[in-house]
Amino acid sequence: PMEKTVIRTEAAPAPFQGAPYNQAIVVGELVFVAGQLGLEPGDTAVAGNIGEQTERALANLAAILEAAGSSMDKLVKTSVFLADLDDFQGMNDVYTTKVGDRPPARSTFQVARLPSGALVEIEAVAHL
Repeated sequence: PMEKTVIRTEAAPAPFQGAPYNQAIVVGELVFVAGQLGLEPGDTAVAGNIGEQTERALANLAAILEAAGSSMDKLVKTSVFLADLDDFQGMNDVYTTKVGDRPPARSTFQVARLPSGALVEIEAVAHL
């Protein structure tokens, strides 16, 4: 059976309120990254508009991918969760600048609520 390797970096927030999950897991050639909020490492409160939160969430995602030996240009699938689908354009404006010229497959959802009152959460799968 394939081993799963836990990824942990101080360059991104630790699991939310000590919840039982990891920032990322590597299995085989794939990296599965937990949903990232627009939180600075060490912070518990989310601040800023949709663009600022998307920027920070993607910076957290990039830091975790780097710790795993991957990178944003190796993303294969993302899921974007929005508190309000009206923020789609604001999220997309920032997202577009971060995912390269061959963006991953993506799903975008409006959800009832996100942790810490966040406007956006982004999870991802990438390859090594």
